[in-house]
Amino acid sequence: MKTKQYLIPALLSTLFFSAPVLAEHTHVGPQANTHGPIGVMGDHRHKKNEWMLSYRFMSMEMEGNRLGTNSISPEEIVTTIANPNPGPPTLRVVPTKMIMDMHMFGAMYAPTDNLTLMVMANYIENDMDHITFQGMVGSNRLGEFTTTSRGWGDTKVSGLVKIFDNNIHKVHLNLGLSLPTGSITKKDTVLTPMNTRVELRLPYAMQLGSGTYDLLPGITYQTYQGKWNLGAQYMATIRTSENSEDYTLGDEHKFTGWASYSWLDSVSTSVRLAYMDVGNIDGADPKITAPVTTADPNNFARERLDLYAGINWAHNNGHRLALEVGAPVYQDLDGPQLETDWTLTAGYQYAF
Repeated sequence: MKTKQYLIPALLSTLFFSAPVLAEHTHVGPQANTHGPIGVMGDHRHKKNEWMLSYRFMSMEMEGNRLGTNSISPEEIVTTIANPNPGPPTLRVVPTKMIMDMHMFGAMYAPTDNLTLMVMANYIENDMDHITFQGMVGSNRLGEFTTTSRGWGDTKVSGLVKIFDNNIHKVHLNLGLSLPTGSITKKDTVLTPMNTRVELRLPYAMQLGSGTYDLLPGITYQTYQGKWNLGAQYMATIRTSENSEDYTLGDEHKFTGWASYSWLDSVSTSVRLAYMDVGNIDGADPKITAPVTTADPNNFARERLDLYAGINWAHNNGHRLALEVGAPVYQDLDGPQLETDWTLTAGYQYAF
């Protein structure tokens, strides 16, 4: 990115880590507020020998392209943006919309009160719509096509390690590892500028994994104040090597802070701010060479600030249902690349 917006995460940290320290006593607040919003992963630990099974469904829609903080049309892209790969001087294929659905299956187990183990497997469904422009230059639209990719993504294993817990204030480390179980060689049929349809390796955004073992460090804080639950979390994804196709995805840094309020012991609502900073791809897959925006490793860095609203239902028999929806309030994209319109996460959890 040209500039870094570190003021936003600093403000989040100041806001949510400045809750007053209360005398140690047992937390007996509403059941619905024992967790963060469903879109926050690794937000809570469990007691010794306790299990939790979970399913989350996340859907994200991206439509329209952005360069920096400004929208850019497909015609402007194909007449002004250079093609970094061999072939036409400018890009000739432009993504217009992408829908990503993810099914997340999780399990947590606490061998001790101080450590909770967690594993998460993801099944991903990607659909991306494109416009192909005719020939080597110009802005004549030739046609449209859609590519898809389906399969299991990378598997995440982690441990949540207690730092401090007096039942009112809780702090734990998130220490994890992402395993490269997602494919990085998916193919599909595309419409070329020469009006032919060929099967090619899909660009980076349509692949299902990173191809590398990635470190997942983080820290989470929550405090309970009567019917209120305030929390904050920092999580990172640190790439450790180059994958088998000669590239490395960019590192990711995510900060989030939330406030939830229990209207009943079993029902709470929440608001959340989430900031993310993602780097560009280092290196390049020699088989990803199409004249499309998503085939340029320099079109992936982004900064985004999202605002979410959620609802949470929990019962003291261990069942929990939750929903959270959000949309960006700020996006700065090294592009051109598709901008995010909205995100939805729904989930069910059962602790026993």
